[in-house]
Amino acid sequence: MKLKWGLSFLFFILGLSFLTYSCYQNRVYDWDMPGYLGSILSWEHPNEPKKVHELVYSTIKEEASAKEFHDIVAYNHANEVFTADYKAFGEQLPYYQIKVGFNVAVYALYKIGFTGPHAVLMVNIFSYFIAGLLLFYLVKFLFPKNYFIPPVISLFVLWLPPVRSMAENPTPDPFLFVFMLFFMISILQKRSSLVHYIILLCCVLIRPDYILFAATYLFATFVFKFFNENKKLDYSLIIQGASLALIYIAIIKYYHYPGWKDLFYDSFFYRRPLISAEKADFTFKQYFDYFIFKLINFKKITLVSLILLGAIFYFSKEIWIRILAVLFFSNIYIKFIFFPDSANLRFFIGFVILLFIIFLYAISKKYNGFQLRKIA
Repeated sequence: MKLKWGLSFLFFILGLSFLTYSCYQNRVYDWDMPGYLGSILSWEHPNEPKKVHELVYSTIKEEASAKEFHDIVAYNHANEVFTADYKAFGEQLPYYQIKVGFNVAVYALYKIGFTGPHAVLMVNIFSYFIAGLLLFYLVKFLFPKNYFIPPVISLFVLWLPPVRSMAENPTPDPFLFVFMLFFMISILQKRSSLVHYIILLCCVLIRPDYILFAATYLFATFVFKFFNENKKLDYSLIIQGASLALIYIAIIKYYHYPGWKDLFYDSFFYRRPLISAEKADFTFKQYFDYFIFKLINFKKITLVSLILLGAIFYFSKEIWIRILAVLFFSNIYIKFIFFPDSANLRFFIGFVILLFIIFLYAISKKYNGFQLRKIA
């Protein structure tokens, strides 16, 4: 058995190493990099916005290709202004500074010797590799007697273009994905609510908008426990939810985050060179029209998610598993409501993969890990 698992893991590691190296070779220097780099250099050079601005673009220029650097500094009029005006650049930084957990990881790599741009990208490369190991562990946990299934399924998930794209681009999503997998492990292994809370806290620190996921999970857990434990209120879940909300508010206030309306306006209507010079005004009809247009182009995620949700309900009768499936499915569309960018699947692929893991759990339980006869 040890030999078979050793060969299985060796095959997986070789595949994971190849995919990780491929992501590194195809790493992308895009227009989000100056924001994250500016965030950590602001810690290194407080109260020196001009110096931070100069260092951001000069260090990226040293590493990025001529084409990539041109896209960063001249992709649109706003980017041209950010490159020329340190004040305009500084007004954009709160969009990136609030992702404290990701910036801390980038800063740690920067302090141990990586260049600024490399530090931003290497967090994702390392995260991709760690996520692969966690995926293998998860699938092995679900299919403990199948040496073939864990490496094949894990490598298939890691091979998916949206997953590789996360690792190749300067974004906190791969780092966040690692903690989402830790969260899934803690759920399936029935860890304590304190462990769940710590992982959710890390998720909120990496991407504060994941307060919505944390809130929906805690609410679902609260309701489930209430109806399954003699209608007793679990005050610890209320305290956890309140503390996460306070942490979220503190981050938003500390970094003077403009707000969702500004983010939506700058992302989908018009990227303002100077946030202070123009209000982010748009009507509900404009938002709704844009939402419907993007929803039509969201059909692949919708189809895959619906199939997984239906399959989970078919294979599993466990109430908690069904609740988790609905939770992950709902969060895909909660995220989409606030940020309907159907072209960037990296925003949603994490929840789809968690839904897929729940599906694997359901069929593993029903068919006993595909190792014995079907269990009625």
